[in-house]
Amino acid sequence: MDKKMEAPTLKDPRCTNNIMGVELELDIEDRPKSRMELTYEREWDYELDQIVEAIKEKGAKTIGLQFPEGLKRRGPMIVNDLKEKLPEDVVVAISGQPCYGACDLDTHLLKRSDLFVHFGHSPMKTSEKIIYVPLYSNVEVLPIMKLALRELESPSSNPDVGLVTTTQHRNKFEEMKKFLEDEGYIVHTRRGDERLTYEGQVLGCNYASAEVDASQIMYVGGGKFHPLGLAMVHKEKRVVIADPVNNLVSIADADKFIKQRYASIHKAMSAKTWGIIYCTKIGQGRWELVEEIIEDNKNAYVITLDEITPDRLLNFKLDAFVNTGCPRISTDDGPRFKKPMLTPQEYWIATGRDPLESLAFDTFHGTW
Repeated sequence: MDKKMEAPTLKDPRCTNNIMGVELELDIEDRPKSRMELTYEREWDYELDQIVEAIKEKGAKTIGLQFPEGLKRRGPMIVNDLKEKLPEDVVVAISGQPCYGACDLDTHLLKRSDLFVHFGHSPMKTSEKIIYVPLYSNVEVLPIMKLALRELESPSSNPDVGLVTTTQHRNKFEEMKKFLEDEGYIVHTRRGDERLTYEGQVLGCNYASAEVDASQIMYVGGGKFHPLGLAMVHKEKRVVIADPVNNLVSIADADKFIKQRYASIHKAMSAKTWGIIYCTKIGQGRWELVEEIIEDNKNAYVITLDEITPDRLLNFKLDAFVNTGCPRISTDDGPRFKKPMLTPQEYWIATGRDPLESLAFDTFHGTW
């Protein structure tokens, strides 16, 4: 008789382990050929015990789980781990909707859930019905920060430095701060505004935490989008990137990014008809910006979308578009669109109200 195939969980030793960025495939005898290949790159704290405790405390019967895009593949394992600890009548559902931040809650699943768990981001709005699990990283940050010191001015010539990071590394923020202080720096930090949860935190749409009295900023985190936005918003500051995920040190250079935005603006200057996109995601709507543009332009048409992608705009025969939702759609995905996709501020440059020199990175402030 065939062996019963057990459901995979995060604790399953047959999954791929990753230690310091190197994957080690574990050979297991009699692994079912039909078994789903499930991997995880590094350990995260999913706070499952706290989630289970909250479910039992509330007597919740329907649980909604929401993951950012890169973590959706782990959803089934999380469900299996939870089911091991919950009564059989509890239903756990995974949101399949795209998710790019705490501004992007699946409101339909939220309404149907007794308890909703959002993974990977810190809260913008708190609710007794929502649990936010930030998924702090266990990657060590000090080795890459030591290498990044060479890109900072010495403490003797310029002791002031700002420090920012992302949610995933916020658990090591005090460690980062102490390290720089021990090296002789005066570390400047702040919590930007109500869209941000923590001191020193930056989002892809908000860099207010970098508004400190220092001409140099150390960004500790993965990827280049955050520090590029930081360099655009705070052009007067030198932004040093200490990336503990990819083990890289670099300087945020926004020149190429700025040239791409200039090209999009220039292409849109000849546009006669405009599509003004209002994003219906719960934390990305800026209706006041939509109203300002349509009051100015009789050839501007309001389009509502939850997910703004090139294919959804193909049937609109308009010359250019303005995205009032997440700025990353214009900046990251702009080249994928067949027609120019501008930010609201870039629209005013393209239509002649504002000078080209006023180009700035589009940011969000406050919550819904």
